[in-house]
Amino acid sequence: MEVFVYSPPPPETAPEASPVLFENEAIVVCDKPAGLLSVPGRLPAHKDSLYARLLSQDRPELKVVHRLDLATSGLIVFAKGLAANRALSRQFQQRQVQKLYSAIVAGVPADSAGCVDLPLICDWPNRPRQMVDHSLGKPSQTQWTRGQTRTVGGVQACSMALTPLTGRSHQLRVHMAALGHPILGDGLYAPASAQAASHRLLLHAQWLEFEDPLTGERRAFTAPCPF
Repeated sequence: MEVFVYSPPPPETAPEASPVLFENEAIVVCDKPAGLLSVPGRLPAHKDSLYARLLSQDRPELKVVHRLDLATSGLIVFAKGLAANRALSRQFQQRQVQKLYSAIVAGVPADSAGCVDLPLICDWPNRPRQMVDHSLGKPSQTQWTRGQTRTVGGVQACSMALTPLTGRSHQLRVHMAALGHPILGDGLYAPASAQAASHRLLLHAQWLEFEDPLTGERRAFTAPCPF
């Protein structure tokens, strides 16, 4: 299986560079920068998004398959046309898409690996926050592997490889906070010291693998972690 690797452009050219990693008649795969919405929001100030930018580049048939948080960087795939959208959406629903995220969390877990299995639901009075709810929450699982320890912004931390087995909103962020190791720079779920340790959320969608709706072949994409 061929792996498509995104090589970020030099910093002086990055603002003008295209985030598109791969494109054919069925899909567009991009490396979304942190701070850019995946899709437009309701307010006029939130109209700019990766999806809107791709639409403006003569892709009228483009469909949204999944999303990344505003603060999360990394790989995201869009579908071209209804057939490709159905095929990709089915793969996401049936958990046939493999995803791997890189993160830096506060503290160092005692175990080298584990799985967080906590049901999640929207915290409506405080949306867009999500919360653990054992009665009404939807099943949510995240596998994690501890990486190297380091100090970031004066906070003892470590890198983590995160594999979401489900795709709930803010899942990785809530699960890491529930584990006792919130992601650095997380303005919603981390305590003040962990928030202040980084100017951005240290969460990056590094690996994305699925079946190409056009060819039927398995495709894998990777975008090097920027932190």
